[in-house]
Amino acid sequence: MTPSLCWAQEEEDEDIIPVSERDSLYREDQFYFSATYNLILNVPSNVNLRGLSGGINFGYLRDMPLNKRRNVALAVGAGVSFNRYGQNLFIGEDPDENTIFNVLDENEIPYDFNRFSTATLEAPIEFRWRTSTSKSFKFWRIYGGIKLGYTYWYKARFMQPGNEVVQTDIPEFNPFHMGATLSFGYGTFNIHAYYQFTPFFSDAVTDTGNAIDFRTLRLGIIFYIL
Repeated sequence: MTPSLCWAQEEEDEDIIPVSERDSLYREDQFYFSATYNLILNVPSNVNLRGLSGGINFGYLRDMPLNKRRNVALAVGAGVSFNRYGQNLFIGEDPDENTIFNVLDENEIPYDFNRFSTATLEAPIEFRWRTSTSKSFKFWRIYGGIKLGYTYWYKARFMQPGNEVVQTDIPEFNPFHMGATLSFGYGTFNIHAYYQFTPFFSDAVTDTGNAIDFRTLRLGIIFYIL
């Protein structure tokens, strides 16, 4: 009788130990995918969004838990981001190959579209808090951090009837970027935000002498896939 009672007690003690503490290998290594609406900031007051302005981001994050329960962690990863900004800031060049930044007035200069597009390699670093366990796939999360980026391709494209201007070499363009990220939510769908600290262009001014400190705020949703 006594051995049986002792065995039952051991089983009961094992069951009350949290699963996350029993699984010493549990991590939230994840692929991620996000879709955002892109706002433009720090531009002259008469520069506005026009047409499609959005982006997609995807990549992989390696999770490194920092506590015994493994619900607090640091994550580092790599990804790619494709973004487009439809707006009324024309980017071209004069006959001497100097860059022109000109705010378009559609009433004076009709055009079909004017877009600035980028493709960027990114390195996200996140500090993570979550209510997960190794057997729970639906939980609350708050992930905040920074994202480093290198834009390896960009293009400014302007089109109007009978005319097209494409710029892929802009001396003022800054290919290196850094920004802050925040993701929070429950389960699969999460709110995502990215604010870029560094401007797209250095020492850029419009034809009327207004400084252009072009940055972006991206707002959207992000999916984490185990």
